[in-house]
Amino acid sequence: QVQLVESGGGSVQAGGSLRLSCAGSGYRYSSRCMGWFRQVPGKEREVVARISSRTGATYYADSVKGRFTISQDKTKNTLSLQMNSLEPEDSAMYYCVAKEDRITCTGLTDPADFTFWGQGTQVTVSS
Repeated sequence: QVQLVESGGGSVQAGGSLRLSCAGSGYRYSSRCMGWFRQVPGKEREVVARISSRTGATYYADSVKGRFTISQDKTKNTLSLQMNSLEPEDSAMYYCVAKEDRITCTGLTDPADFTFWGQGTQVTVSS
């Protein structure tokens, strides 16, 4: 069974940076789509960024383009999200997600598209 464990969340002032990490294990396939979602209480989960483990192609939500960078370390099965120029609106619970046996991430933007989820890590940005 795939397990995803996030780390790196915390509190930071606006304009600051945080780096989230996700350690994955139990993968059965070498190709997968991985990403980050976030959720604010009372709102739906929204995709932040995603990456194809095979091609390295990335996707970012408009709200984080130019500020966030998603990356992967295949040798360590880790996924990272570097978050710069953080804004109070970025405050949320961030989840690492994965869908196995996928060469690309094309079309995968809905939470239901991803099979595996981490437990989440809280990010709080104060103004």
